[in-house]
Amino acid sequence: MHFMTWKDTAGGGLRERKKRATRAALTEAAVRLAAEQGADQVTVEAISAAAGVSVRTFFNYFDSRDDAFVVVDADASERVRRSLLAAPPGLSPLEALREALATELREAERQHELWSLHARVLRASPHLLVRNLGAQTADETGLAEAIAARIRAGETPAPPEDGVDRAAPGLYPRLLAAVAGTAVRVSVQHWCERPDDAAFADVFHEVFALLAAGLPAPAR
Repeated sequence: MHFMTWKDTAGGGLRERKKRATRAALTEAAVRLAAEQGADQVTVEAISAAAGVSVRTFFNYFDSRDDAFVVVDADASERVRRSLLAAPPGLSPLEALREALATELREAERQHELWSLHARVLRASPHLLVRNLGAQTADETGLAEAIAARIRAGETPAPPEDGVDRAAPGLYPRLLAAVAGTAVRVSVQHWCERPDDAAFADVFHEVFALLAAGLPAPAR
């Protein structure tokens, strides 16, 4: 579940805010250049110059040029997991995950152009799309583990009777993590295609309302 957030740099110490701002500037520069020229034509030097930093600084944030297109916000998934685990115990796993994602995505509407450009870059570069899907799969696994941990936290611990490692995500956590990733992707895609129809937050909450209702068939 890789997010295109470009979140405000509020929060954390000055050093951390500067680091987030630099990373966001590099990512935005990479996406804009790739949208204009094609990802294969963009160099690390060009990205660094557009962001106003040195090539050495670029490699403080990314291991390779392609990471600047794919790893948009390396900390987003961790923030979602922390929010999920810290959510009020009365919320169902679906509700807690919805709120965690909504918090992370609250600035999406302001970044409509960059979301659209990023999607265009991935569609035009199959190798980047594959890497993005791989990153999403890794994020999904981590999210499933967090969902499983939240569920276990609300249960009375009991020793396993069948030797199964109950620390591993079960079917429900894996399914919920996968469905949530799809819900985010569908919300973003629908909103990018029809930005004037509704606010992104409304589209996002409608998608999760449909999930919570069991995906009933729409009225004709």
